[in-house]
Amino acid sequence: MPKSRLRKKKKDNRPELVTHEATPQELESPSWLAPTMIANFLIGLVWIVTFYVSQTQYPIPNIGAWNMVVGFAFIGVGFSLATRWR
Repeated sequence: MPKSRLRKKKKDNRPELVTHEATPQELESPSWLAPTMIANFLIGLVWIVTFYVSQTQYPIPNIGAWNMVVGFAFIGVGFSLATRWR
């Protein structure tokens, strides 16, 4: 049986990808992050506690139960800032 002919491999004519060295990211959080995060947690907590203690009259009297949404919004902002903390 005759031997099959060997094919020559074609050279790859694509240009080589230039890889850049990754610059190391900051390993520390910005100095404003922790105080802002803690402040948002505390403001949200105080807002909700004030709402319950005042029997739904304060912090903003005319919005009623939406005061809970405002309090939890502050807490949510605190949690979103906590994801950036290193």
